[in-house]
Amino acid sequence: MTAGRAILTPQVDALPNAAAPNFYETVAEKGIPVPPTVIKATIKPNSRKGPLIETLDDGTLQLYVRAPAVEGKANRAAIELLAEHYGVPKSAVRLAAGATSRHKRFEIDR
Repeated sequence: MTAGRAILTPQVDALPNAAAPNFYETVAEKGIPVPPTVIKATIKPNSRKGPLIETLDDGTLQLYVRAPAVEGKANRAAIELLAEHYGVPKSAVRLAAGATSRHKRFEIDR
């Protein structure tokens, strides 16, 4: 050690192998609501390709489902497909707009 100079050492965390906190967990701990993710999608009911999700050039999703567009069956199939795709429960996905249209908007809570 030289005279007049102090050597500074960095502080070491108590848990060096702990992962960085997740943003959503930190926000939830503080009680700040996280807005849902909005997904724009076009649905293709009665599809032989389904169940499948494709991303179009403009960023919307093309959802191919085998269920017919009768009594909301295609909408329920689309919700199940999106829930599986994003790894969230079906209750976290809801149809925000376009219940009777092929162009739909879904909200996903994470």
